[in-house]
Amino acid sequence: MPHDSSHAPEPVALSLSVPPRPARGLTEDLVRPVSADPGLEVLDLSLGDVAVSEFLVRIVHGDSGFVARADSGERALAGIAATVAALIGDDILAALAGPDVGFLTGLRPPAIEALREVLLAIETEDVAAVTAALSVLGN
Repeated sequence: MPHDSSHAPEPVALSLSVPPRPARGLTEDLVRPVSADPGLEVLDLSLGDVAVSEFLVRIVHGDSGFVARADSGERALAGIAATVAALIGDDILAALAGPDVGFLTGLRPPAIEALREVLLAIETEDVAAVTAALSVLGN
C-alpha cells in the first residue's frame, strides 16, 4: 500500500473588510470659498466668543457637522482650537482667546477625524490668506 505523506492544504484567512481611509490632515481641504448655501449650519466666527462657544457646545455632540465662516486666518485658527476644546470638554473660551498650536499639531489621526466629522469646512472670502495662516498646523 502506497504511503502518502502529503497533507491537505490548510485554509488561509482573508480579511474582507474595507481598507481604512487614508488619514486626513488637520487642515487638508478644509478651507474653501464662501458658498451661497452650504447645506449645513453655519457658524460665523466673527461673532463674539460667548456666542461661538454656545454654538459649539450645542453642535459638537449632535448628528451633523457645521461650516465655519472666518474673515481672517487668526479667527479660523481660533475656531479650530475651540471646536477641539468643545469635543474634549475643555475651556472653549480659552481656546478661542489663545489657540494652543502645539496641542493641535500633536493631535492623533482619530482625534483629527473626530474634528473633521464636526467641522466640515471653513469658508472665507480670502482662501489664500486663511490657508496660509493655518499652515502652522501642517497639513
